[in-house]
Amino acid sequence: MQKRRRQIVLLISLLFISTCCWYTSSFASKKTGYAYFQTFSIIDTLKKANRLLKDTTNQNRRILLDSLKRTKDTLPKDSLSKDSMSKKSKSILEDVVRYKAKDSIVFNKTKNSIILYNETQVQYTDIDITSGITNIKYDLAEVYAGRIKDSVGELVQHPVFKQGDDIIEPDSIRFNYKTQRAIIRNAYTKQDENNIKGQIIKKENDSTYFMQNAIITTAEDLDDPDYYIKVRKAKFVPGKKVVAGLSNMYIVDIPTPLAIPFAYYPMVSGRSSGLIFPTFGEANNRGYFIQNGGYYFVISDYFDLAVTGDYFTNGSYGFKAQSTYKKRYKFSGNFNFSYENQIYSIRGLPDYSNSMFYNIQWTHSKDSKSNPNSNFSASVNLGSSRFYQNSYNQINSPNVLNNTLSSSVSYSKTFPSYPSMNLSLTASHSQNTNTQSIEMTLPALRLSMERIYPFAKQGESKKGLLKNLNFQYSSQGDNRFSTTDSLFFSKQMFSEAKNGFRHSIPVSTTTKLFKYITLGLNSSLNETWQFKTIRRTDFNAASGRSGMDTINGFDRFLTYNMGASLGTTVYGTFQFKKDRKIQAIRHVMRPSMSYGYTPAFDQYYENYISDAFGKVSQYTRFEGGIYGTPGLNESQSIGLSLSNTLEAKVRSKDSTEVEPKKISLLNSLNFNTNYNVITKQFSPVTMTGGTTLFNGKLPLNFGATFNPYAIDANGRQLETFNINNGGSLFRLTNANISTNYSFSNRNKSDKKTTDNRASGGRSDDLFGSSRPVNDNQVEEKKEEPEDKKTKFYHARIPWDLNIAYSLSYSNMSRERRISNNSLMFSGNVELSPKLQVGISSGYDFVNKGITYTQFRFERDLNSFRMSFQFTPIGQYNSWYFFIGIKASMLSDLKIDKNKEPDRLLR
Repeated sequence: MQKRRRQIVLLISLLFISTCCWYTSSFASKKTGYAYFQTFSIIDTLKKANRLLKDTTNQNRRILLDSLKRTKDTLPKDSLSKDSMSKKSKSILEDVVRYKAKDSIVFNKTKNSIILYNETQVQYTDIDITSGITNIKYDLAEVYAGRIKDSVGELVQHPVFKQGDDIIEPDSIRFNYKTQRAIIRNAYTKQDENNIKGQIIKKENDSTYFMQNAIITTAEDLDDPDYYIKVRKAKFVPGKKVVAGLSNMYIVDIPTPLAIPFAYYPMVSGRSSGLIFPTFGEANNRGYFIQNGGYYFVISDYFDLAVTGDYFTNGSYGFKAQSTYKKRYKFSGNFNFSYENQIYSIRGLPDYSNSMFYNIQWTHSKDSKSNPNSNFSASVNLGSSRFYQNSYNQINSPNVLNNTLSSSVSYSKTFPSYPSMNLSLTASHSQNTNTQSIEMTLPALRLSMERIYPFAKQGESKKGLLKNLNFQYSSQGDNRFSTTDSLFFSKQMFSEAKNGFRHSIPVSTTTKLFKYITLGLNSSLNETWQFKTIRRTDFNAASGRSGMDTINGFDRFLTYNMGASLGTTVYGTFQFKKDRKIQAIRHVMRPSMSYGYTPAFDQYYENYISDAFGKVSQYTRFEGGIYGTPGLNESQSIGLSLSNTLEAKVRSKDSTEVEPKKISLLNSLNFNTNYNVITKQFSPVTMTGGTTLFNGKLPLNFGATFNPYAIDANGRQLETFNINNGGSLFRLTNANISTNYSFSNRNKSDKKTTDNRASGGRSDDLFGSSRPVNDNQVEEKKEEPEDKKTKFYHARIPWDLNIAYSLSYSNMSRERRISNNSLMFSGNVELSPKLQVGISSGYDFVNKGITYTQFRFERDLNSFRMSFQFTPIGQYNSWYFFIGIKASMLSDLKIDKNKEPDRLLR
């Protein structure tokens, strides 16, 4: 039995020694590639011992197990076992511990450890640790990870600790994979847009860390941040919060007086509700103010709301509500409401005034994929006519030159079954901010049916007058208001509304004549419904005028008309020699002539005495209707039109191109006039045209009106042709030309654009930029190629220039004057990748003055953004300065100063 026992012990020893030798020979040699993942557990050793003892007696098995137990009890204890990290835990691991290394894996039986060297990795459950060197002490269930030195003595391969979505990069880490506790030194982690670095971090569990001498910053360079908040002691819960003790701000490692005894830093990813810190300052004639302070509400995943308010010590106040909503594959939009109660001077003084201004903006768009047969959209910008001119908010300054506000909200529905029907319901509004006049349609109903060909089968070719004969049905209903800013939505506005319906059935057909001429015949039957008519009474000597009564009730009138048209297309090509740059010019003309006839509908007219002399006049009870009145007299007219396009084929500059390049010389040149058969008079000839220059980069639009009749000394038109009155064939009455051009040396992908339409302005910055100086929104960064990052500008500085020119000429009564002649321009220059300057200005050649001018300066200071806007001249002279942190979490750390315009209520 003693001999058998010695044989078993010898066998186990040989197996253990051979296994260690095999492990050492496999992993101890350097640069042999990655070793396979290995699994270590003290339980596995016991299981192997049990399998070897199967052939022995129970007594021998107990002797061997007692021997193994005594050997384990005599192993040296590690001092780390007394650490609080080494609390007693489960005897069986939840998962296997996997590890690997690039250079070597060394087992130390005496110290119960495994040492991994160079590009090591240890994995356990959801924990992943990579580092330069790793020491696994399997008897304590601990892992130590640290850095190694490279060939020049620099410490490299920082440990990276990953657990779930949390990533920590320290100098060293000691981790217990049973208790999940760890001691981490000089570690940093990223939470949303915040970078956190701690000198000593103790990991308590999966969700709690304790830090000592930590910094919090949004700077990208943690080794040399341009600013940070230093925290002496803190409790850190990843993805939720940092609760800190004494904290103060450092700028370029210089402490600032900005300090607080304790702090709470939210680390919530995505949106979260919170306070919006206000701006403090002083304004002329209004005293001190608190501006743009409020609260941001995250109501749901699809909807948010920001409410801010302003208050001035002279009593002026205002508030603004902004909301953005979006549901993927359904709809998206935003809503803004601004209200300002402005007080000027002091109550009781002669110049005291109190005015209220408001503005509503709403945009909504529906995803077409959600329901292709219906659509709902909105684009609203309405409010007080003088809102932009008198608003205290600097975002509205570039919009003071806007003369119109317009809105449209529409819903449309398509019924696809044959014959398909289209239904639309629209509310629209147009407002002139100079005259303060408002035109509104609330609502406008449109219903149309697709064309029906009664004499042609479905899918059959429609040739000839009969088979091409078609008709359709359309209907429209409108409720229109014409009012002013002061009466908007008043009782008077609704009482003066005009409404009605109009039904139309157009019938038409076309055919070819002589192969090249298109003949068209058309007719239309129209019925108009009105809900208000009038009744005129004879002249009353007592009142000195004739009377007019408004009659509420339904009434209708029916009209019809017919017409014909002839049109063709003429092509002319001028060929040049092939060695010329211009090889051919193609001229396309489309002349057309139309005839229209409308009979007299005098049955809807009545007579009344209009003055004291017994003058008999005619009127129709449908006067004042929104769709006009039935014609009293017969109408016949002949329309003449001619449209032209001009194209050229030029030899390409690229010698490899075989085909010539086609370019447009004249996009359009159109002439239109009418001849009244009854009065035997021509209407003025209108000309419109457009072309592009410099390879399509410079659009040029022009137009003019020519009158064939002469005028007298008082400017009244005569029935005599101008050529018969000693003049030319046509008399130029007005003309206009406009163009705009954008110069830039930027790439299309790098070009920065300004869109002021969100605040009711233009889509460019010709009137200045409406981005508020305290807007710290960070633009999404695009990953640049590595070779591009190292390039400097040298002589190539990115820039862009926008120019818009407009000229109008008027000669209605021989005044021969330039009514409008203005040049607007805006430009931006990037002096460096993080420094941009810009200017927007213009000149009015008629009034001989400089238009609204704005200078812009913006500097990207890595973690900070600095902006300055200056309007030096005019009634809106002002300046704005802002510097603050770009990150949204610390956006309240800012300095903004401004000098607002000395606005008087206009």
